[in-house]
Amino acid sequence: MKPFKTRLFLFVACCLFIFPFLSLAQTPAPKTLKSSGYAPVNGLKMYYEIHGEGKPVVLLHGAFMNIPMNWGEVIPELAKTHQVIAVEMQGHGRTNDANRDFAYPQLADDVAGLMKYIKIDSADIIGYSLGGTVAFALAIRHPNMVNRLVIISSVFKMDGWIKSARDLFPTLKPEFFDNTPLKAEYDRLSPDKSHWREFVTKLLKADNTPFDLGASNIKAIKSPMLLIKGDNDGVSLEHTAEMYTLFDGGVFGDIAGVPPSQLAILPGMTHVTLMMQTQKLVSIIDPYLDRTPKKEQPHH
Repeated sequence: MKPFKTRLFLFVACCLFIFPFLSLAQTPAPKTLKSSGYAPVNGLKMYYEIHGEGKPVVLLHGAFMNIPMNWGEVIPELAKTHQVIAVEMQGHGRTNDANRDFAYPQLADDVAGLMKYIKIDSADIIGYSLGGTVAFALAIRHPNMVNRLVIISSVFKMDGWIKSARDLFPTLKPEFFDNTPLKAEYDRLSPDKSHWREFVTKLLKADNTPFDLGASNIKAIKSPMLLIKGDNDGVSLEHTAEMYTLFDGGVFGDIAGVPPSQLAILPGMTHVTLMMQTQKLVSIIDPYLDRTPKKEQPHH
């Protein structure tokens, strides 16, 4: 994609899709907020919020996002029946960046460190996009901390994205994101506004770095998974089938029985518009968390 077309693509994407996220970002904090703070984790001052009461659920946002942008409408719904812990990962929102690249194992270790800091031994983990890959890495690296997984529009390897998405990543340049609503939101919350260009450069580097958490590692995860995707969200159908099969899904349920892991594909949804469907998402997630048994034994 040529630079002009790429800039045009980003402009249209911001106008059509990012603005709804920004409207969530600028609304007052939900009345469910119980506490917030910063956890000293691996060189970060990692921002978190705790909402509601009940069994703990940890929310992991997507790239470029923050708590209100990604979860502004979801938190009040989940907090009716759960203790919701929303975090902002390295360089995002109110959390400072560190002198290191973005890497899924490190981001997962950061989340584990935050959970330990606030004395959460284990929780259900919900991750969107980048946050979904981090959730997979958390379940691999810290299995005893993960009860159930909810993976939304995400992958465990680079090749899980369709080819047109993978072809787009190398064409994106840091300057394309200047003077966009994403930059304005970064300026609003970041502890270091001057760090914007370096932050974007590092994120784009991560987007263009091949990764694969390993099918054998995914299959070894003992926590059940709810996999949610849009039918046109950029995650390939082949990879969706692969992920679900690795969690023992896709069987003849009338004979073999219905497995604990579940798959939901929402029609007419993209990677971004999927997250606008708050009521649909919550209506799928809530029953899953309430009725699906946790793993039966710790993973060793």
